[in-house]
Amino acid sequence: MSVLAVLDPAVAVAHTVVAAIAHVLPTAAAIVLFTVAVRLALHPLARAAARGEKARAVLAPKVAELRKQHEKRPEKLQEALAEMYRKEQVSPFAGCLPLLVQIPFFSVMYRLFTTPNDLLDHTLFGVPLGLHVGGAHGAGQLAVFGVLYAGLAAVGFVNFRRARRAAATAAAAQPTPQPGAGLLPYLSFGSVLFALLVPVAAALYLLTTSAWSAAERAWLYRDGTPAPVAALAV
Repeated sequence: MSVLAVLDPAVAVAHTVVAAIAHVLPTAAAIVLFTVAVRLALHPLARAAARGEKARAVLAPKVAELRKQHEKRPEKLQEALAEMYRKEQVSPFAGCLPLLVQIPFFSVMYRLFTTPNDLLDHTLFGVPLGLHVGGAHGAGQLAVFGVLYAGLAAVGFVNFRRARRAAATAAAAQPTPQPGAGLLPYLSFGSVLFALLVPVAAALYLLTTSAWSAAERAWLYRDGTPAPVAALAV
């Protein structure tokens, strides 16, 4: 049994829910609504991740000072960091676990919208939801793909600008650049490239969840605390 096959029971449940909504709304609208519902259900995890990241951001100057003090004594550094996190009651992995918990949910959504099923036989403005851009014919079908890609590019640009600002803030606080840090903001456009490989339904899901993520991060970090560059870049 493949790893993805383990998700089949959850995919079946998701399919049933989307199909039920599609009896009332167009299937494309059902996909958007279901995606929003899932992201709304996962919002508490995103809030927990943001709280963890903010706690780590507050401690960042202390971490930098400890690294400077114990630069040549890694064992002493680890002890000092552990003691600081214990006193501050903050986990060094704060914010990571909630993000990891979300991965299975997103995997289910991806499998639902890329595995052949009856939902993909429906259309969005005349374009089958299971159609890939390589199979598009005529200006009308290409226009639908173009709008989806343009939407993803717009969201990617918003994330790119935020990631650039966050990277500049991080660089100011930690002059020693991290390997590959300069490339992270450009990953904001990865969803556009990925959308080229998936059918309309999955691209519609990507656009919906990406727009939600951008709005969610803007809300959670509205106090001015920089969001993690890696999180903004996806």
